[in-house]
Amino acid sequence: MPAAALKPKPTRKPLPTQSTAQHPVLLELPYAPLEKRPLPPGRPREWYITHNRRLKAMRLAIALLDSGVYMPNQARNETIRSTAEMIGVHPPSETTCHMVRALMRYSR
Repeated sequence: MPAAALKPKPTRKPLPTQSTAQHPVLLELPYAPLEKRPLPPGRPREWYITHNRRLKAMRLAIALLDSGVYMPNQARNETIRSTAEMIGVHPPSETTCHMVRALMRYSR
């Protein structure tokens, strides 16, 4: 058997994650926003408010998870609002902050 066949192949080192990096990994913002589609007509106004609040809470929960906030008790209102400012979303209400924590709690 040739000697070259006995050498182990070099392995590629994986990119660092938030938990393994020496310095915090910066949040990668999406390079292009998704194309918005119109919401279905004919629903009550409360449905649209709830729908948009859920979308905002999901965006914020994902951004918090990407930035290293994994537990709902780490996500105080100030943290959620500063994350909203960082990703370019209007500051969330108390209800939306509560919804973000609920999403983080039940995502396991």
